[in-house]
Amino acid sequence: MYSDLNGKVAVVTGGSKGIGNAISKRFGQEKMSVVINYHSDKDGAQQAADAVEEAGGHAVIVQADISSEAGAKELLQTAIDNFGGLDVWINNAGMEIKSPTHEATLDDWNKVTAVNQTGVFLGCKVALNYFVTNEKKGNIINMSSVHEQIPWPTFASYAAAKGSVKLFTKTIAMEYAKQNIRVNGIGPGAINTPINAEKFADKKQYDKTVSMVPMNRIGKPEEVAAGAAWLASDESSYVTGITLFIDGGMTLYPAFKDGEG
Repeated sequence: MYSDLNGKVAVVTGGSKGIGNAISKRFGQEKMSVVINYHSDKDGAQQAADAVEEAGGHAVIVQADISSEAGAKELLQTAIDNFGGLDVWINNAGMEIKSPTHEATLDDWNKVTAVNQTGVFLGCKVALNYFVTNEKKGNIINMSSVHEQIPWPTFASYAAAKGSVKLFTKTIAMEYAKQNIRVNGIGPGAINTPINAEKFADKKQYDKTVSMVPMNRIGKPEEVAAGAAWLASDESSYVTGITLFIDGGMTLYPAFKDGEG
């Protein structure tokens, strides 16, 4: 637990399931006030909100399209109206569409980049405006992926968006560092989330994925949430512009793990 997080206000996009759900719950354990955004899974968002309240924090859920400026502004206004301001903004919402690149449609490309890239820009813009206007120390965490670094054939739109998030995060971290606004990324690897549920239900695919992780296991959303709590806290007060990979070593070129090659 990080005592400095007690009473702080956070916005978590895509908070109804998976990593966003786990981050919301962890922030509740830190006694924070959390605006939990969801797109369609209201029940999941409410379950997370209930867990936050039970842990001693406060929560409100908001349905909003984070790929629209109006949606991002609504989340900020909800934080102000319900909890008096903003301290931490988590751009977590994401999606992926599998397709050979030569068969990918422009519509699918736009859907993926709208959420994973434009949504991050809009969330950051809204949060930065609030922090700068109010001359307030602020904290932004952008959920990236190991695929900001590792190519991912048949998921070109996703990899392209996450690569963009990497340099966008570094750029604005540099731009606003003097104003005491920290901006970092988290790069999860293979995590046991609903987006991976179908893939991991296939034992052959599950075992193959595990073989690509040097630690020889799939990660848990709570492990990513622990990284988010650290980055949100003053324990990481001298950290900005990084991607914190939480991946069991997946970015360490695991094909070489046996010393061959």
